[in-house]
Amino acid sequence: MKIVKLILAMIVLAVSVYQLITGNFDLMPYSMLFLGALMLVTGLVELQKDRKGGFLGCVVVSLFLFFVSIQGFLLN
Repeated sequence: MKIVKLILAMIVLAVSVYQLITGNFDLMPYSMLFLGALMLVTGLVELQKDRKGGFLGCVVVSLFLFFVSIQGFLLN
């Protein structure tokens, strides 16, 4: 799980830095999609540690990010 979290975090960071440097925000839905996946993996790690509150919060945030990402894909 650590490797998956690290890879997702690097992808989110790279896409976000690219957007900030270039000012081109066409990749925002991809950024939200990978951030949602990162939050879901973080929630699963919290569930493995028996932290139900942290799991629920991460899953709610990841569902919201997936919803926003899908809206971004459909509206563009």
